Amino acid sequence: MPVDIVILAAGQGTRMKSELPKVLQPLAGRPMLEHVLERSADLGAEAVHVVYGYGGHQVPKALADWPVEWILQEEQLGTGHAVIQAMPGIADDSLVLVLYGDVPLIREATLTELLEKAGSGSLALLSVTLSDPTGYGRIIRDDRGQPQKIVEQQEANETELTVCEVNTGILACPAAQLRNWLTKLGHDNSQGEFYLTDVIAMAVADQYPVDVLIASGEIEVMGVNDKRQLAELESANRAEKTAGLMRDGVTLLDPARVDVRGKLSCGRDVVIDINAVFEGDVELGDGVNIGPNVIVRNSKLAAGCTVHANTVIEDAEIGESCELGPFARVRPGTVLGASAKLGNFVEVKKSYIGKGSKVNHLSYIGDTEIGERVNVGAGTITCNYDGANKFKTTIEDDVFIGSGVELIAPVTVEKGATIGAGSTISKNAPANELTVARSEQTIVKGWERPRKKAKE
Repeated sequence: MPVDIVILAAGQGTRMKSELPKVLQPLAGRPMLEHVLERSADLGAEAVHVVYGYGGHQVPKALADWPVEWILQEEQLGTGHAVIQAMPGIADDSLVLVLYGDVPLIREATLTELLEKAGSGSLALLSVTLSDPTGYGRIIRDDRGQPQKIVEQQEANETELTVCEVNTGILACPAAQLRNWLTKLGHDNSQGEFYLTDVIAMAVADQYPVDVLIASGEIEVMGVNDKRQLAELESANRAEKTAGLMRDGVTLLDPARVDVRGKLSCGRDVVIDINAVFEGDVELGDGVNIGPNVIVRNSKLAAGCTVHANTVIEDAEIGESCELGPFARVRPGTVLGASAKLGNFVEVKKSYIGKGSKVNHLSYIGDTEIGERVNVGAGTITCNYDGANKFKTTIEDDVFIGSGVELIAPVTVEKGATIGAGSTISKNAPANELTVARSEQTIVKGWERPRKKAKE
């Protein structure tokens, strides 16, 4: 049976005290809603319908790359009203799964089980048991333990308020049945809203099976209403990711101080020091050692690499046994061959650095191709930009470049050439020769350094 997922994402989230809509608040470096969209993709849904409201088009604009149907709920009249907005685009022979844009850590396995229950011909509801259920709708069961209705906190009597099993809001149901109940929703309640939860009592009245799945824990169904709860989920997400890494054999010197904001895959004997951040898709080969305060984004590091403290690597491919940092910056489009080295305060952008080559200190390499066994001296700059256009520098195998050199692109330093320290090179340097380009040193006799006037 095809599955249509409806994600409710229209709330303002006033307790966030932010101009950013609640579902766009970041969790692990991405909007909360994106986590829910990712989970929906994992389930292989026929279609995903996102009902948005507060913040206007900020929400669909921020997540425009996702293949979803965006539905504007101009008036926020409750959860039932929000689902009604999505139903015209859903066929009667589908299963409808209702999720929430501010419940980002819901597990795929939980939703799969919920859909299986609904697929057998029932209204499947996800609940959770809380030690303090204050503020949540209570699941009211009969003497046989069968669910009868959901009562919201503000509508509950004293007996109902003692119930600790609460509604998460997540449910799955055949579309035809859900559509029928939604048309009968009223708003005669203290909030004047159309409650989606009222369909439970309608199903019971129609003698339609209601099946409740109790979630394994609070965190996966926890909604976010303020920055404190957001931080709590951030911590829980971090703990889950790092626990998985350690189960796979990764050594984390302090799991509480490693952030995985995407997908991190690691080989054997990987060691990660404190305050490391991994964003997007990152792959670390066997024996990679990541130092403290390192950021790696959408990059692949082959076996045996060492990354020293405070290095940033973005959209790059690093070959085997490379050494980077400390304080290196590897920008997008960079590829390093095996055993290459980038040292202190070196920045590389959109360049290839060949096997065994070294850029050790205080240098900038941009739009450059460097061959094998090249030594680039301290303070070297490839001058690749004239203010309007970018140009390429080519440095062939076995070149030695002295300190303080400027290479003005486009230029080629041929195989085996040596460039003298302090040179500004604007023409090709021939193979196996020493090229020096320095202005003549001048001494001005009798020159006096300017002095400050004495204060009166």
